[in-house]
Amino acid sequence: MKNETLVVIPAYNEEQTIGEIIRRTLPYADVCVVNDASRDATESIVKSFEGVVCLNHPRNMHIPRTLMDGMQYALSKDYRYIVTMDAGLTHKPEELPRFLQCPDCDLVLGVRTERKNVPLYRRTISLIATFLLGLSLKPWGSNLPQPEFRDVTSGYRRYSREAVKLLLSRPLKAKAFDFHMEALMIVYRNGYSIKEVPISYEFSNSSFNYRVLLRGIRMYLDIAFTRRK
Repeated sequence: MKNETLVVIPAYNEEQTIGEIIRRTLPYADVCVVNDASRDATESIVKSFEGVVCLNHPRNMHIPRTLMDGMQYALSKDYRYIVTMDAGLTHKPEELPRFLQCPDCDLVLGVRTERKNVPLYRRTISLIATFLLGLSLKPWGSNLPQPEFRDVTSGYRRYSREAVKLLLSRPLKAKAFDFHMEALMIVYRNGYSIKEVPISYEFSNSSFNYRVLLRGIRMYLDIAFTRRK
């Protein structure tokens, strides 16, 4: 019997970790790796696992398109839930049951309550982003409940089919990791249900740079000064 949950893992040159992350994930859910034009052995490693789906991009298309392609595949195969997970072992597959056992809702956010080896600047940026987005998510005059999310930039999440359909119906502006902020905004502003579960997070390699930071700032300003949903 097919699992009702598909774990979507975006991957770019992840030959060092992708095999381990797949092995540790398969006991809990089906796996789809979206290979974002890796130049190393990522594709061949993924294809060595029976039953694991590998979607290949001919060129690097970055996080938003990679995740959305995985989500589109999940919808086409009638999965009920889609979990997004990092390929670099920053997220623990053993914590998947926390998402799978969470009561039915449209989005489950993984809140990084336990952090390991995370640089101070990264922790500071995450805290500031969570604080500022908490102030700006609810449009002025809206009847939506006041958002009190504890971690708005975490990429370890569970989406429902309905939430994924919503995201796929919207013209997204995100170009990088600002996707996580934009996706949360769209789900929240459309009145969908959102819950949180605690997770651990271990910092490893990172593609974060000043361009990613600037995109995050632009996304925050767009959310704060528009009623887009």
